[in-house]
Amino acid sequence: MSGNAFLGQFSKNKIVMTTFLFWCAIGAVAGTVFGSFFEWALHRYVMHSPFRWFRFPYERHTLVHHRIFRADHTYHLVNEPDKKTIPMAWWAGPAIVAACQLPFLIWALFSHKWGVLCGATMACTLYFTAYEYMHWCMHLPKKRHVERSGIFFRLNGHHLLHHRYMRKNYNVVLPFADLCLGTLLLRSKVAFAQAQGASVPNVQPRRPRRKLAMGPG
Repeated sequence: MSGNAFLGQFSKNKIVMTTFLFWCAIGAVAGTVFGSFFEWALHRYVMHSPFRWFRFPYERHTLVHHRIFRADHTYHLVNEPDKKTIPMAWWAGPAIVAACQLPFLIWALFSHKWGVLCGATMACTLYFTAYEYMHWCMHLPKKRHVERSGIFFRLNGHHLLHHRYMRKNYNVVLPFADLCLGTLLLRSKVAFAQAQGASVPNVQPRRPRRKLAMGPG
């Protein structure tokens, strides 16, 4: 192969790879946003609403997990045997990631942009891995490095409020869907004895500011 032919082939391959990585990035962003809405829908309509033919997620999450882990001191693990109720079933993660790929598979088939599918697969896999790990850390704190981050601190308060108000704050990882769909709650509506800890923010109602008494003019 001559030098010019080699350079031409190299340039062509570089363009192909750059285009592929570009669509991977598009797929990763789209997959992350889609993951937020998929998590929201799954949490609301499957894990908090029973189906006649598929009650397992509802029973395991609403009837068991929320009964054991409340918004008070029981938000953190109290009884060691209850540890097994924190994560989803072992098969749920792969099933969720696979289900998330359906719209991106259709997109890739029609557009022939397979980078979209690759990016979305990576994003959704990371999203729901983060879901499981962060949810585990929220209910079983061990002063891990992630628990000292500001993002975890805020998301922990977000999830704590979900355990107080089950129809609010369905997202665990990215509350974008909560924001868009009207289920975002930043603070409790009433004062309650909430869970305490270094990685748990104060989610009590804001106290009204007292007006300063004005002296004689």
